[in-house]
Amino acid sequence: MLTLLRRYGTLIGFAAILLFFWISLPDTFMTARNWLNISQQMSMLIVVAAGMTIVMVMGDFDLSVGSMASLAGIVVAVMFTFDLPIWAAVSLALMVGLAGGAINGVLISVIGILPFVATLATLTMLSGLAFVVSGGKTISGRVIPEGFSGFARGGLSLGEWNGVAIALPNLTLVAIVIVALVWVLLEQTTFGRRLYAIGGNIEAAHLSGVAVRKLKLIAFALTGSTAALAGIMYASRVASANPTQGSSLMLNAIAGVFLGSTFSEHGEPRILGTILGVLILGILDNGLTQLSVDSYVRQILVGGIIILAVSTSSLTKHLRA
Repeated sequence: MLTLLRRYGTLIGFAAILLFFWISLPDTFMTARNWLNISQQMSMLIVVAAGMTIVMVMGDFDLSVGSMASLAGIVVAVMFTFDLPIWAAVSLALMVGLAGGAINGVLISVIGILPFVATLATLTMLSGLAFVVSGGKTISGRVIPEGFSGFARGGLSLGEWNGVAIALPNLTLVAIVIVALVWVLLEQTTFGRRLYAIGGNIEAAHLSGVAVRKLKLIAFALTGSTAALAGIMYASRVASANPTQGSSLMLNAIAGVFLGSTFSEHGEPRILGTILGVLILGILDNGLTQLSVDSYVRQILVGGIIILAVSTSSLTKHLRA
């Protein structure tokens, strides 16, 4: 019973949340349009959380992903002011994310700074850099190419449902691709197995020949890249960029990974569990918004659910031991 509660408690909670909103919002919540809207709204968070899963598998975390997303959005928008092609501006912003993540990796794996300290420092630096590059202003208007902002508005046609055309948003497609790639990386490759080994026992992993420093550097570089991609996606969706637009992504990404880890048999982060955790957050936000619940009340409820899920997982693990 304890094993079932620990492993499937989050899934049961997910089902209960679905049922509550289905009953409370019978005309709008379970519609295809609403679910596609949720998928688009959560696509940036899914991408960041997928990258966060890579480092949390090792027992680390990255506090700088929100600032990195903001900076990447600013970089891509500023590049448009110099009339760079879309592919060049996007590529440069992704390279900034890769470099920022690699710097975190060097600080943590080579220099030996604790992840909390290192990524808190880079969070502050990246946030300041975003303000410097943008001049502290929102970049929007005609400087944003139609092809860039139009990407977020487009989608893959899924036909009609009750006479209404349905399309899977492009941003959702990007999130699906990233999730698939991270799943393959963590679950189907030697690289992923070694990351789990580091998270299980870093000393044992090192003694068994795992290149801990190298793998940590690569993992943080990948996390920085996904954060940058999320910032680019956000800029495309709102057709603008400002120095703070990715600020909420970090806490929500960590929360999503923690929620998802309670679904794992041994409590370790898994990408599919992360997606479940992010969906719980997205559904809560969508449903409570439709019920006109104030934003600060939503924050209290989300925080309480995270505490409940993690506490239940820890308690059942302790009782079983």
